[in-house]
Amino acid sequence: MPLDSPKPTLVAALVRHYDDLVDSLRRRLGDRYFAREVVHDVCVQLLEEPEKDGVRSPLALLRKISHDRAVSLYRSERRRQAWVDDQAELPDIVCARPTPERQHEAASELDRLCDAIADLPPRCQMVFVMHKIHELPQAEVAERMGISLKAVEKHLRLGMAACRAHLGWQESHA
Repeated sequence: MPLDSPKPTLVAALVRHYDDLVDSLRRRLGDRYFAREVVHDVCVQLLEEPEKDGVRSPLALLRKISHDRAVSLYRSERRRQAWVDDQAELPDIVCARPTPERQHEAASELDRLCDAIADLPPRCQMVFVMHKIHELPQAEVAERMGISLKAVEKHLRLGMAACRAHLGWQESHA
């Protein structure tokens, strides 16, 4: 919208009183750069919004809008800074990546566990896989296999003991 049209009284007042608005905010806030940023934001706001009709004292309204905008920017900057400060307290590494040695150990342990499960008797292996791998409840395993709940518990106990022995784990490692 051109500045010479009859409607932009606030924009024209802002251009005319730019230095006064910046100085007024600088005196209140103590920072000339921030004061200029606020006045520029107010200018953009005025250009983007429809012009207010019936403004009797454009300079007073501009001072009020500038003050409100400065407070808003200050508060949002404080919230942003508080968030940044909170993030600074987080550790640099959320989850440490395992070393190549630990990756190799884990892969080797997984292979030994698979071998231990493969060495289980067929029925014990089926119960173990259904409950421990597929996470089916013991009662459902019993129903699907047509065996008692006690038999499922027995197969799980035997399967766990065989896996621990195959992996070389002591009872306390479980």
